[in-house]
Amino acid sequence: MNIRSESGQSLPQLRWYQRAPRIPTLALFGVVALALLGTFALILATVNAERIQREQAVRTSGIIATLDVIVRATMSGETGQRGYFITSDTRYLAPYLEGQAQYAAGMARLREQMGDDLPPDQAQLLAGISRLGDAKWVEMSDVVGLVKERRIPDAHARMLSDEGQLAMQGLRRSVAQLESIEQVRLDRAALAAATAEARIVPSLAALFVVIVCALALGLWQAVRKAEAEAMAEGAAAIAEARDRADLLAKELNHRVKNLFAVILAIVKMSARGDAAAAPAVDRIAKRIHALVTAHEVTQGTGQDQTVDFADLIAKVIAPYQSSSERCELSGGALVLPGRHAVPLGLVLHELVTNAVKYGAWSQPGGLLRVSWECTDGRARVLWEEIGTAAGGAKPEVGREGFGSALIRSSERQLNGTITRSFGDQGIVVEMAFPLEGDAG
Repeated sequence: MNIRSESGQSLPQLRWYQRAPRIPTLALFGVVALALLGTFALILATVNAERIQREQAVRTSGIIATLDVIVRATMSGETGQRGYFITSDTRYLAPYLEGQAQYAAGMARLREQMGDDLPPDQAQLLAGISRLGDAKWVEMSDVVGLVKERRIPDAHARMLSDEGQLAMQGLRRSVAQLESIEQVRLDRAALAAATAEARIVPSLAALFVVIVCALALGLWQAVRKAEAEAMAEGAAAIAEARDRADLLAKELNHRVKNLFAVILAIVKMSARGDAAAAPAVDRIAKRIHALVTAHEVTQGTGQDQTVDFADLIAKVIAPYQSSSERCELSGGALVLPGRHAVPLGLVLHELVTNAVKYGAWSQPGGLLRVSWECTDGRARVLWEEIGTAAGGAKPEVGREGFGSALIRSSERQLNGTITRSFGDQGIVVEMAFPLEGDAG
């Protein structure tokens, strides 16, 4: 069965195994899928660790506050009891009775906060606090009762016994031990959360690198398409190469956009219901949106449309720029024909990628300066990198890399010149091409 190409010639229909992605493409997307799953698992682990830390912080602070209420209530009751013993004035019973009520409420609240499923050491401490506190209050209640009955010598003897003092000392020790245990649990939860957060940052960085590789593969497919069209000798060969390259490019662009959509969904889903993670997730989402925009811009806007150069360069640079990567853009109005979007966008993307990996933006504080102008229908673009370290990335002698091949291909399509030089501070690239006429 045959199909019609854009040139009107009949071409054989590709079988399913011919339309399937090649092994390198499948391998790359397999790595992307594994990276997505691993990152998603780490995000879930981080969110869970932070949730546990917050719950433990609430529990620890509540238990410590309740223990403080129990001790203070007992001390207040002891003060009121002693004042009543010394003066027999019933007004001193007010702090005693108030402390007794606070103690009972505090013990009930402590049992509720601790729960039923406790480790043996905490269960033993809770029972000890209850036993010692009750013993202390029984001693104070006996003294108050003896004073009310005017049995002062018996009340005095009861106060001089070691039972109340030992109970109070034991209560303080048990409270201090329980507070120490809760603080240790809180420290462990905080350490687990910090460890999980430390793992998520390298994972996101690795995922970002994998996405950039997928984007580079898309650009490579576009270059293959351009070279195939330039080297084809006949109309049938050109149409077949164009159709095949279009099919691969559309398939890859579709998959790349799906990957971006999945990544955005995972990032936003991971922060759902977690207000603390929302700012970081919002910054990550903005970076991913910037990558999507840069990808769409470098794929072209059509032969009959126009492209604003300032908008093009801004969108290509946006995904990689932050507070430590300085950038200066300057130039007047420069409107490019739509056919220039792909070759010029590919060159700019290659230059900014190299700047991040090897050039001015490979170290903090580097400066990227881009200026442009249009004179007599001819555009001139100057790309300058000023690094913080001496020297810059030098080309490998005797070997033409992907970047050099891309620049040569783009020169032909732009019908212009692209020259590179390596100075003491970094690379300088000058591009000059006509805005009208044959684009090559």
